[in-house]
Amino acid sequence: MSTRTLTKSDGNIPVLFDDFFKPWNEWFDRGSLINKMLTVPAVNIIESKDEFKLSLAIPGMKKEDFKIDIDGGMLTISSEKEESKEDREHRFTRKEYNYSSFTRSFSLPEEVSKEKIQANYNDGVLYVLLPKKEEAKNGTHKSISVR
Repeated sequence: MSTRTLTKSDGNIPVLFDDFFKPWNEWFDRGSLINKMLTVPAVNIIESKDEFKLSLAIPGMKKEDFKIDIDGGMLTISSEKEESKEDREHRFTRKEYNYSSFTRSFSLPEEVSKEKIQANYNDGVLYVLLPKKEEAKNGTHKSISVR
């Protein structure tokens, strides 16, 4: 048989009550629910001889929800989505609101052909294709000797 000591786990609630308050602690005290709402999508960047490929996992959106801009040497991908739902049953009304947004910016390498950039959204993943300029594709590799 073991003895439990009433100590504070995170400074707010004694350990004895952790199991009871666990769902709320996970959502608010440790910030996981808040962090999920405030996170930006992860991005994978793959470079090949001819292009760069960006893929961002952004489920639950529509292609119309995205805004992709180029300003100078900066590529910015953003989205802003607001939804509201209202249910009227019996003698009460329930309203729910959902708002999500993010912005990701990337510095474009000089070898990217900005005029040929394409984007496609499929199965919850946003793909952005950044073709390289012809002179970059031909390979301007040069070895330099040390004197």
